[in-house]
Amino acid sequence: MPELGAWDSFYVIVGSAAGALIGLQFVVMTLIAERPPIRAAEAGAAFATPTIVHFGVVLFLSALLRAPWQTIVPPAVLWGVIGFSGVSYAAVVARRMRKQAVYRPEFEDWLFHFVLPLAAYAMLAAAAFPAPSRTREALFGVGAAALLLLFTGIHNAWDSVAYYVLVKKGDAKTERGGEEPSARERQE
Repeated sequence: MPELGAWDSFYVIVGSAAGALIGLQFVVMTLIAERPPIRAAEAGAAFATPTIVHFGVVLFLSALLRAPWQTIVPPAVLWGVIGFSGVSYAAVVARRMRKQAVYRPEFEDWLFHFVLPLAAYAMLAAAAFPAPSRTREALFGVGAAALLLLFTGIHNAWDSVAYYVLVKKGDAKTERGGEEPSARERQE
């Protein structure tokens, strides 16, 4: 299908980036797990897990659209299902954000953890409908949704790490009078 062939390089780049970022997110979570804050699982379900889901969706879309389809209908149905599922997942994330008590979300948190992913998933779902008759435009919608999820995930991953390193580690250091913890304290 020639319309998909024109997108080869785009999805190779985007899919590779998503895969690499998933790996980096696991490394960061492993490093943070050394001294997890109280109720970290609750905050992780609201803030960290969705980031991995978004990266995973981008990786899946990249693989889906690199497959040698004969027509656009099967991938359009699949990306439509992903879009509708993502809209539902965004509602779950919003509920988790409101329910968790570790951190009070600010406007930026709501924008990047709920509004922008919701928009990306809605765009993905909407792009499925015109795909058979307006394939080129639908593929631009899918590409825009994938990029929005990728950039949102990058922002969220960075924000999580920055919060932990600059706020949580700083709070722990202040509590100890500005001193780094001893090896014994780190083991406890």
